Amino acid sequence: MATYNKRGYKPAKEKEVKEVTEDIKVIEKNSATAGVFSTLDATASKTEDFVARNQNIIIGFVTVVALATIGYLAYEKFIAAPKQDEAANEMFVAQQNFQKAIDGVASDSLYKLSLNGSEGKFGFIKIADEYSGTDAGNLANYYAGFAYLNTGKYTESIASFGKFKSDDVVLSALAKGAIGDAYSQNNQPKEALENYLKAAEANKNDFTTPRFLLKAGKTALVLGNKAEALKYFTDIKDNFDASPEAASVEVLIGLAQ
Repeated sequence: MATYNKRGYKPAKEKEVKEVTEDIKVIEKNSATAGVFSTLDATASKTEDFVARNQNIIIGFVTVVALATIGYLAYEKFIAAPKQDEAANEMFVAQQNFQKAIDGVASDSLYKLSLNGSEGKFGFIKIADEYSGTDAGNLANYYAGFAYLNTGKYTESIASFGKFKSDDVVLSALAKGAIGDAYSQNNQPKEALENYLKAAEANKNDFTTPRFLLKAGKTALVLGNKAEALKYFTDIKDNFDASPEAASVEVLIGLAQ
C-alpha cells in the first residue's frame, strides 16, 4: 500500500518502495474493438462477394489487432516489469539516505545524497528521469519534492510535486499541501493559500482536511483576510473537533474575529 507520514514532509519509515508503489497505478489496458459490418445483403452470394472483395482489408485489420495485443503483452513482460524492478532496486539507497535525513542525522547532506545518488546508485532526480513511466519513477518525484523542500529548494520542490501523480487520495492531498508549504516558504502566500485549499478539498478526512484548513486559515490571516480565515477555523471547530488542529483553533478564531 502507498504510505504517508503524519509528521509533515516524511513518508512512513517502515514501507519499502515495492510496497508503496503497489498503490500507484501506471498503465490501464485499452482493448481494441473490431468494427461491425451491419449492412445485411439480400442474398448469401452478395455476402460472399463482399468478403471476397474485402478479405485483404479484413485480414489486415485482424492482424493489426493481434500484433498490438502481442506487442502490449511483450512490453509488459519483457520491458515494463524488468524496468520497474530495476528502478525499485536503484531507489533503495536513496530511500535509506532519505530516512536517515528524516531521523535527523546530518539531514541536509543526506537529503542531497538522496536526490543526487550515492554508493553507485541513482538518486531520486535521476530515477524520476530515467524511469519515468514506472511506479518507482513516479514515487521518486514525491520523495524528491520533500527532499527539495527540506533543503530550501522551493522552486524545484514545486516542480517535482507537480510531476507526481497518484490515485491515492491521501498522497495526492499531501503533495498538494507540500506545494503550498513550498510557496509559503518562498514568500508567496497567495499561491500557498490556493494549494492549501486544494489539499483540504482533495478528500474529506480527519487527517489531511483539518491539517490544511489550519494552514489555509493562518495564511489567510497573513494576507489580512480575516473573514476567510474565520471560515476555515470554524470548519475545523465544527467538523473536525477531535483532530489535533482543533486544540488551538479557538485562539485563532479569536484572532480572526
